[in-house]
Amino acid sequence: MRFGTFIPQGWRFDLVGIDPAAQWDVMRSLAQRADAGAWETLFVYDHFHTTPVHSAEATHEAWTLLSAFSASTDRIRLGQMCTCMSYRNPAYLAKVAATVDIISGGRAEMGIGGGWYEHEWRAYGYGFPPIKERLGRLREGVDIMSQAWTTGSATLDGEYYQVDGAIVQPKPLQPGGIPLWIAGGGEKVTLRIAAKYATYTNYSAEASEFDRKSEILRGHCADLGRDFDEITRSASFNTIIGATEAEAHDRLAAVKARLLPHLGQERADAVEQDYLSSPGFGTPEQVSERIAALAARGLGYAIHYFPEAAYDTSGIDLFEREVMSAHA
Repeated sequence: MRFGTFIPQGWRFDLVGIDPAAQWDVMRSLAQRADAGAWETLFVYDHFHTTPVHSAEATHEAWTLLSAFSASTDRIRLGQMCTCMSYRNPAYLAKVAATVDIISGGRAEMGIGGGWYEHEWRAYGYGFPPIKERLGRLREGVDIMSQAWTTGSATLDGEYYQVDGAIVQPKPLQPGGIPLWIAGGGEKVTLRIAAKYATYTNYSAEASEFDRKSEILRGHCADLGRDFDEITRSASFNTIIGATEAEAHDRLAAVKARLLPHLGQERADAVEQDYLSSPGFGTPEQVSERIAALAARGLGYAIHYFPEAAYDTSGIDLFEREVMSAHA
């Protein structure tokens, strides 16, 4: 099993109470900690407003962070889960990502999806087009990025994007371009885009849903003549781990208490239930068993979000010591 971890950036109220002037030091420290350990990739989210409610709390921009992490880490790969295609012109995004790949010495990943956070879209003046258009933009944008990274330029007279000899030089250092993570489980469009372009997919960690999406992806691969086994399937986990069940519940209570002033009782209760139902919640033995069960279904990459990370890394220590080592 391969493992990735999210670096808190404020989007999930995971930097509250920390002076904004000190937040970069916290994020950099966590990135360097992951870089020194066994994690393969660090991830950030591509969002501008906090969730599940928008607020004036800090949310740091994804690609700016990746550029900074590129220069402040040495080994770990650098990804997003995931970039919203419509937030940036795809030729510009291809250029940004290629620059990050150069700075990092060839460690960039490109997580990409159609986008969903309506309030954020409208607040930034992007409108909120119907899903058909958002996925159409995703398809055309991936085409543009793939051209740019493999040939150094891109041309497309599409329905949503038009580029004419857009030069992306220098190209990424990685042969064949930056690996693409096509995020989302849309069965007719997203998974078909994944079957054509993806090195990785990212969809549900719930067992029956994971099986369903995998079979649909397999079918699209067969239709397109792609080897299904070339694609590594990943899932993201909301992870709170304790040496005992009681400790895990105590950690969750601390997370909920931190969120409560910002979310209100109803939403904080919903977040609590999400953690309780997550495969990443519980003791090391429980979490390890669930990961093993998903691995038997074809999961190859587990990406973990630790809501405590900016305040307490002891849960991450426990995960590294007892879960990651069991799946080495």
